[in-house]
Amino acid sequence: MTKRVFNFNSGPAVLPLPVLEEVQRDLMALPGVGMSILELTHRSKTFDRIIRSAESSLRELLEIPNNYNVLFLHGGASLQFSMVPMNLLAKDKSADYIVTGTWSKKAVKEAQRVGTVNIITTPEDSNFSRIPQQDELKLDDSAAYVHITTNNTIFGTEWKTEPSVGNVPLIADASSNILSRPIPINKYALIYAGAQKNIGTSGVALVIIRDDLLDHIPDGLPVMLDYRTHIENKSLYNTPNTFGIYIISLVCQWLQNKGGLAAVQCENEAKAKLLYDVIDASDFYRGHADTDSRSMMNVTFRLPSEELEELFVEEAAIAGFEGLKGHRSVSGLRASIYNAFPREGVEALVSFMKKFEQKYG
Repeated sequence: MTKRVFNFNSGPAVLPLPVLEEVQRDLMALPGVGMSILELTHRSKTFDRIIRSAESSLRELLEIPNNYNVLFLHGGASLQFSMVPMNLLAKDKSADYIVTGTWSKKAVKEAQRVGTVNIITTPEDSNFSRIPQQDELKLDDSAAYVHITTNNTIFGTEWKTEPSVGNVPLIADASSNILSRPIPINKYALIYAGAQKNIGTSGVALVIIRDDLLDHIPDGLPVMLDYRTHIENKSLYNTPNTFGIYIISLVCQWLQNKGGLAAVQCENEAKAKLLYDVIDASDFYRGHADTDSRSMMNVTFRLPSEELEELFVEEAAIAGFEGLKGHRSVSGLRASIYNAFPREGVEALVSFMKKFEQKYG
């Protein structure tokens, strides 16, 4: 078997080893089925059990109330940038978007194709190193909805609590930190997330949408872009990403076996602390995000020069660490340590960082 490296990529990202082992074992033929999940029709009783297992496990892990629908859709989070306003931004309304990084800026761009968008606040003057405080949010209490990005993979910042939005529906792109900790679902009207970071593989978007929002959807939308289509057809209007949904069901089982999201949060906090501690103890490493805005999932940092950063990436790759180069739009370094990333990988990186500083600091 080929030796596995420590995979710090931001997405598609590391998967739990037990999940990969189960997939490997059963890929040729699911037990009792006689064919691979890759060959299985989405209209079969077997796949119906798989997709229902994925949904019920997500409902249990996130404590999703009965008045919310759970959907598995195509197009990733990027398609949701368009679907959300197409379904929920009426012509006589505007939507508030709290911009905290690259992905929320992209969401704004797509929403502006549909209707009026108010950009509430943007810490862009600080290069998106922080999450805005509540008193910075000048919200419109008549807005169609407020949109946030809960975790910013590129800049390494994360909302620690939800903003107070009154009676306006709160919508979140939670692609990069969903399932990393318990969240109060009832504070949100809609949550969407690409699966490839913390839920499973690329090609599936999870959407959790509250029933009352359906009354606001206009008629005449393209059928595939109407949330009601997928709710009425239980995510089976067309052929879904059957393999991706299968992986989601396995990942959820793995999370349940670990004790649920409260237990996972403790592990994630401990892993992140190991990295932030070595950054804080050094003048050689410099964290990008403000302390109170730091992400548990994506640790971003810089070195004294770009030449040293390039050398760090090169030597890290030789040592078995992949995916540490920062996003091309901001440079620097980034360690993505999602749920499935093992603690021993973080410990190994911390040891490497200390040795690298001793050598070049």
